[in-house]
Amino acid sequence: MNYLPIFIELTQKPCLVVGGGDIAYRKITLLLKANAQVVCVSRAFCDGITKLAEDKKITVIQKDFEASDIDAQVLVISATDDTALNAQVSRMAKAANIPVNVVDSPDLCSFIVPSIVDRSPIVIAISSAGKAPVLARLIRAKLESTLPNAYGKLAQLAGDFRAQVKAKFSHIEDRRYFWEKAFSGVVAEKVFVGKIAEAKADLQAQLDGSSNSEMGEVYLVGGGPGDADLLTFKALRLMQQADIVLYDRLVSPEVMELVRRDAELIYVGKERDNHSVPQDGINQLLVDLAKQGRRVCRLKGGDPFIFGRGGEEIETLAENGIPFQVVPGITAASGCSTYSGIPLTHRDYSQSCRFVTGHLKDGSMNLPWQELAVEQQTIVFYMALKGAQHLSEQLIAHGMRGNMPVALVEKGTTPEHKVHTTLLAELPNLVANETIHAPTLIIVGEVVKLREKLNWFDA
Repeated sequence: MNYLPIFIELTQKPCLVVGGGDIAYRKITLLLKANAQVVCVSRAFCDGITKLAEDKKITVIQKDFEASDIDAQVLVISATDDTALNAQVSRMAKAANIPVNVVDSPDLCSFIVPSIVDRSPIVIAISSAGKAPVLARLIRAKLESTLPNAYGKLAQLAGDFRAQVKAKFSHIEDRRYFWEKAFSGVVAEKVFVGKIAEAKADLQAQLDGSSNSEMGEVYLVGGGPGDADLLTFKALRLMQQADIVLYDRLVSPEVMELVRRDAELIYVGKERDNHSVPQDGINQLLVDLAKQGRRVCRLKGGDPFIFGRGGEEIETLAENGIPFQVVPGITAASGCSTYSGIPLTHRDYSQSCRFVTGHLKDGSMNLPWQELAVEQQTIVFYMALKGAQHLSEQLIAHGMRGNMPVALVEKGTTPEHKVHTTLLAELPNLVANETIHAPTLIIVGEVVKLREKLNWFDA
């Protein structure tokens, strides 16, 4: 380890920045985040530094650097393009035992400025010891994407209750267990979704012994159309912390690979006329598992609230007083059309878009055909492969042109993604003569014409 990672308290402490360009400006903004009192010395200043001075956030001195400038400073940063000047600042600061950083010159530094993930009061520093700063920034970006911004609020909440927890639990192991449970349970999730007051009340109830700590929680998570890269950060976080996962047949293997490794998996997939677990059974299972104190992820393909029956599931949860969260996912219409080069709306071809389910709860396909069979509109049919002939006949019977372009997107956004294009009148023949597997989305509208120009997935 070439450097000892430390954090310096700079609140209201005098810090000197030598240089007035954009790099100096970036260093100054970092110091201001730490509440330092910044003095900037340079012959000229960039617009950003000038604005900070005008707003009286920093002090600027327009002159050449002098040895006396480092007097009484607790930290010095040199950010100029003058090699000799940078070396001079470094020598003088080191002689005065003042920590000094010279930008992009590790050999002149007594400390280096790391890449920072700021979730104050949680702060993570990543350093490559000056060897590969770009790599350090890439690592920071990966951490940024996995740590919710609310982690800082969670840390602040813990600070507010720290004295109470220490008073209640005399042994450090008991305190550790208490905080581990709080940081990975309902309290943390309430902080993440902005329910700070409820999180405080829950934490207080746990300390008072009045909390129903045995109650679990249900996460209704949209797994998207198939490509695991389309998951939201929140979906991934909840998938990683769930004790048990109920998943359906539309969740891709790539998405399932991201579920917590030791989680219990329960398949509750449904196909037309073949339900492994009836919907009522799924609803009740979610309630039963949560009452056992389990953190349950109900993982659904696409978006839970777009033909995913998520509304029915949370109705049951609400009726039984089960805490739940809903995480939207990219619905199949958006994912499949985008990966196929078919915009759902377009100024020249379609000013509206309708999502329609191919069969209702009773298995019928009783749709408002007259409203659907209009020009300048895109219709996306979910779960309609078996009813393709019926929808073709009904749309034409209600006035839609037989030469209206149609696309069938098979296993959209997955490695097996395939697009079949035809005309509305020819749709039944295509389905009868081609082997097309579910899940398949049917898109009807002039926008399908744009596929040849805009398709990037097959390029």
